[in-house]
Order: sequence, then C-alpha cells, then structure tokens
Amino acid sequence: MAEQRFSSFEEFWPYYVAEHSQPATRTLHALGTTAAVACMAACIAKRKWRLLPLALVPGYGAAWIAHFCIEKNKPATFDYPFWSFIADYKMVGLMLAGKMDEEVKRVFSEASHGPRGQAERNTALDSFRT
Repeated sequence: MAEQRFSSFEEFWPYYVAEHSQPATRTLHALGTTAAVACMAACIAKRKWRLLPLALVPGYGAAWIAHFCIEKNKPATFDYPFWSFIADYKMVGLMLAGKMDEEVKRVFSEASHGPRGQAERNTALDSFRT
C-alpha cells in the first residue's frame, strides 16, 4: 500500500491519536516531553547553548521506547516530524486537561463509522478492532 501523505494537521491528528492508543504510551510521551522542556529551560537559564539539542533526547527517547515496546509501531515522527512534534504538545495538553482518553474514544468511534480520509488511519486502527 502506498503511503498517504496528509495535507493538513487536521487530517494527521486522528492518525497520531490512533498511533498513541495505549495510556502507557501517552504517559511516557508526557514524561519525556516534560523532561525535555525542563532540560531545555535549564540549558537556556545556564546559557549552555551547545547543549540545547541534547534536550530532545529524553523526549524522543521516552516516546520511541513507548512505540517500540508498548504500541509495537513505528513512531509517527519518522514520517511526519513537524506534525508529530506539534501533536505531542497537543496530546500532552489534552492529558493535562483530562481530555485525552475522550479524544482517543472519539477517534476510534469515527474510524468505526468510516468518515472520509480513513485509509492510513484504518491501518493503525485495524489491530484494535474486534
């Protein structure tokens, strides 16, 4: 199957949510993102500009461990680096607001009812259908 390229973040978001369906994956993402932001803030506060790129290590490290060990899928950042970065912060924001579980249910519900643009998302969701 040829890979579908998303033309907007709105098309990408449901795919991203489906790739982060397990609560443990989302938790590791949130922990990694929080650690990355803290490392970034520390580097900036101490004016350690050369170390700034290392702030990405805890964020991506935790996320990739979650994908390979929990979700058993390829991190979306490999194919969609910019949108994945933005989606991670949206996901963490929804988690902090207590709304991410509801968003996962919404995405899976939409997928089961077949709205437009489901080709790639369905692949991610196939393993969760009964």
